[in-house]
Amino acid sequence: MSLSKAVIQGIVVREPEKRFSSNNVAVSNFTINITPNNDEASLLRVIALGRLAETVADNVTKGAMVMVDGQLQTNTVKSQTGEERKIVELQASNVELMGSGAASVKEKPQSMQEEILQLSDEDFSDELIGDDEIPF
Repeated sequence: MSLSKAVIQGIVVREPEKRFSSNNVAVSNFTINITPNNDEASLLRVIALGRLAETVADNVTKGAMVMVDGQLQTNTVKSQTGEERKIVELQASNVELMGSGAASVKEKPQSMQEEILQLSDEDFSDELIGDDEIPF
């Protein structure tokens, strides 16, 4: 059951675990502390699916500061005593490394690194936009 869209920032307290569903879709989950300055931790489980799950598993490490946006949802889990509990999770649609946690990103292979596009002065025109080109 989806509750609402949320953007949450926190520190990763449990390394992402990558698994595969029965239809071979990557699933990664990790836990973040959303109140890092408080003495009492407020933990939230984050779930990523597909390509995002693979990227998270490869790049996010314990101690990294992340910003996650996605859908809040409730899930029912069984405790060790067998009783069912409802928990709130965040199904991620985007995960970004923040601040000092960005240093924990593993190096991408050379083939995956983005190329930097270099432009020269010849690539720009000195002509101004004409009045007939303005759409309003």
